Amino acid sequence: MLSHAFALPNTTLPFFLSVEPGISTHDIIYYICAGILTLLVLVGIAMMSKVERAVAGNRLGALSMLLAILLTLWHFDIFSAVECWIAMLLGAVIGIIISIKVKMIEMPQMVGLLNGFGGAASMLSGILTLIASSPETDIFSLITAGLAIFVGSLTFTGSVVAAGKLAKWLPQKPVILKGHQSWTMLTLLLSIATVVLLALPDVLSSAPLKALMIILCAILSGLFGVIFSIRVGGADMPITISLLNSLSGVAGSIAGMAISDPLLVAVGAIVGASGLLLTQIMCRAMNRRLGDILLGKTSTPVKKTETKKDKEPVTAAAEAVDSVVEGILETDATVDVASGAGVDSYQATDGAKDSVLETDPTGDVASGIDVDSGRIADVDLKTGTAIVQSANDALEEAPEKVLTPAEQSGFLLSKAKKIIIVPGYGMALSQAQSSVKQLTSELEQDGRNVEFAIHPVAGRMPGHMNVLLAEVDIPYDKLHEMDDINEDFKDADVALVIGANDVVNPAANTAEGTPIYG
Repeated sequence: MLSHAFALPNTTLPFFLSVEPGISTHDIIYYICAGILTLLVLVGIAMMSKVERAVAGNRLGALSMLLAILLTLWHFDIFSAVECWIAMLLGAVIGIIISIKVKMIEMPQMVGLLNGFGGAASMLSGILTLIASSPETDIFSLITAGLAIFVGSLTFTGSVVAAGKLAKWLPQKPVILKGHQSWTMLTLLLSIATVVLLALPDVLSSAPLKALMIILCAILSGLFGVIFSIRVGGADMPITISLLNSLSGVAGSIAGMAISDPLLVAVGAIVGASGLLLTQIMCRAMNRRLGDILLGKTSTPVKKTETKKDKEPVTAAAEAVDSVVEGILETDATVDVASGAGVDSYQATDGAKDSVLETDPTGDVASGIDVDSGRIADVDLKTGTAIVQSANDALEEAPEKVLTPAEQSGFLLSKAKKIIIVPGYGMALSQAQSSVKQLTSELEQDGRNVEFAIHPVAGRMPGHMNVLLAEVDIPYDKLHEMDDINEDFKDADVALVIGANDVVNPAANTAEGTPIYG
C-alpha cells in the first residue's frame, strides 16, 4: 500500500491507490512525477492550438521535456554518468545553433531530420536492449526491442529522404523503381521476420547469430523506409513527414516498453497520436488519401509535349494562357491573338460573353475582364499572385485606358472595403511577409478591413503562415482558419492570393508538363 511505502501510520487509502507489495518510495515518486509531466506535455500541445498561446505552450512542452530528462537520470541513478552529460551538452549546443541558423522556410526539412533522430534513438535503444538480453529475457521485452529497431530504422531513413527532397538535396519528383511495390513488400516482410527471429531462444543463445539478426533488422527496415518514401513527390512530402513524426513517437513508445520506462511510453504515445491526427488533417485539407500518397498515385510524371519549331511565340503564349482565361472568366474560351505596341491581346468569347485577357510579351502576367459579370482578375503566372474583384461597379469606375497589372491591382484595392488575403508558400519562399504587413497597415489606415485566410497546409506545414505573419506583428485575431472564414468571401470585395499559383490557376488541372500540374 502507499501508506506502507510512505510509512504513514493509521492511514487507510482507497483501493485505486493500492500498489503491489514491495514497490519502493523511489518508484512511486517517479510514477507520480512522470504522470504530472505527461499532463503538462498535453497542456502544452493544447495551448499550441491557439496562436496567442502557442509560444507559451511550446515553452511549457520544452520545460516538461527538460524535467523528464532530469527525472529519468534520477530514476535510473545515472546522474554521475559523465558520458550522459557530455552527450546532452553537445546536443544542447547543436540545438541552439540550429535554432539560430535555420530559417523558417527550412523548418519542414528540419522537422523531418529531427523525426529521423528520434527514430534513430529508438533504434539504438532496441539494439542495446537486445545486446544485453539472454535466452531468459521475457518475450515481451524481446519483441518490443525488435519492433523499436524496425520502426526506428524506417523512421530514420524515411525522414532523411523526406528532408532531402524538401531541401532539394534529392530529386523532388517521385522515384519509381522497377518492381517498386514488390521491393516494398519484400523489405517489409523480411524486416518483420527478423523481429520474430530475434525473440527466439536459439538465436539469442548464439552471439554471432544475434548480432547478424540485429544488423539485418536495422538494414532491411532502413531500406523499407527509403523505398516507401522516395516514391512520394515533393509537394506531398510534408504529409509524409507528419506521418514519420507519428512513427517516431511510436518508436519511442515501443522503446520505452522494451526498457520498462513508462514515461517514455507515455510521451511517445502522445507524439504518435498527435502526429497521426496532424497527418489526417493535412490529407483532408489537400484532398488526398494517405494510401495514395505513399503509393505515389498523387504525383503525375511530367509529360513531354511536342512543339513545332516554326510555331510563333505569340501563338505559343496564347495556348499557355488559354486555361487561365477559362478559369478567370468562367467560360470556355477560344483565343484569338493580335499583337501591337509590345502587348499581346487575347480576345476570348464563347458566343455569350465578351471578355478580354491581356498578357505581357513573356506571358508571365494574365489580366482578365469579363464584361457581362463585372469580374476583373489578375494572375501573375510567374510568381503565383492573383487578385479577383467581384464588384459589378468596378467596370463603371474603371478608367478607359488599359491598366498595367500593378495599376489594376492598386485600383481594385483602392475601391475595396473588405479585403481577404490568402498567403501561400510563395510568400514564405520570397520572404514577403514584411511587404504584406506594410500593405495591410496602409490599407487599414485608409479605413479598409483586412483579414487573413490561412489554409491548413499553406507553406508546406500547418502553422507556417501563422508564424511568418506573427513575426511581422500582424495581430493574431486577423489570422483565420480557412473553414472559419470561408463564408466571409462572398461579402469581400477583393481576395488577394499571394504565392499560391497552383491554388488559383486552373492550369494546375490541365497543363501537363508544367511545374504546377497536379
